[in-house]
Amino acid sequence: MVSLEKFYFDGDKKLALDTLPTSAKGLGLDKDKIRDKTEENRKEIAALQDKLYAESKESLILILQAMDAAGKDSTIKHVMGCVDPQGLDVHSMKEPTSEELAHDFLWRTVIHLPPRGKMAIFNRSYYEDVLIVKVHQLQKAYQMADRCLDDKEFFEKRYRQIRHFEEYLYENSYRVVKIFLNVSKEEQKKRFLERIDIPAKNWKFSDSDVRERAYWDDYMDAYQKAVNETATSHSPWYVLPADNKWYTRYLVSEAILDTLKEIDPHYPKLPEGKQGELKLCREKLLAEEERKR
Repeated sequence: MVSLEKFYFDGDKKLALDTLPTSAKGLGLDKDKIRDKTEENRKEIAALQDKLYAESKESLILILQAMDAAGKDSTIKHVMGCVDPQGLDVHSMKEPTSEELAHDFLWRTVIHLPPRGKMAIFNRSYYEDVLIVKVHQLQKAYQMADRCLDDKEFFEKRYRQIRHFEEYLYENSYRVVKIFLNVSKEEQKKRFLERIDIPAKNWKFSDSDVRERAYWDDYMDAYQKAVNETATSHSPWYVLPADNKWYTRYLVSEAILDTLKEIDPHYPKLPEGKQGELKLCREKLLAEEERKR
């Protein structure tokens, strides 16, 4: 199967987005075999997530970032639909509310951090503050002192704060896996046209999608910079091709599965005294059957 190595960034190498593929074209992959492997991965993810939840020692946070129509929602549905819903939280980061703008930019993430044992998916995240905020220079929407807003190193400090925040999370038993779904401009156009031409998909389309598309190059620069400034060994980035959804879903499942295997959760073992209690309870239950006879 396909190695994740070329798509994996942990700070040891720099991302050059224009050198990475956005599709499976030319790889000679068997689509059916990839889909079968994805299903196998889903079953393994479900089994490991059950142990993660039972053990309640670590949490896994999955961050999904992408341009519009890259497939974030469908990726969540098709890859993570296998896990027990009680062990998974999903949060979609929309435009900040007035309350959120009155707090630091990480506040709305902190209040949604899962308890240990659970997994959480952030469909967009605090990275928006070094993406759309940077592209459109929206930082002045925050209620902050001029000394902060006028700082020439505003975004450089954001990168540092993000690195430190993710280090803090790692040191407090959270694993952060960051995925950028790398869709091509051509494929995005195709998907936008589908959303316009197919009535059942009209609700997915907004004219703002086309407006943002005009800033494509600026966004690519912002994504590349964000990855290069915040990829670390404990909070790596995966920059995954997103033009073929079947291929994307497989790669995402591989990244999640690799992390869960690294965590290596186990079902808790009861203390010796509790084992004795279980034996007594078992005997009582079996005795009920004897009395019925």
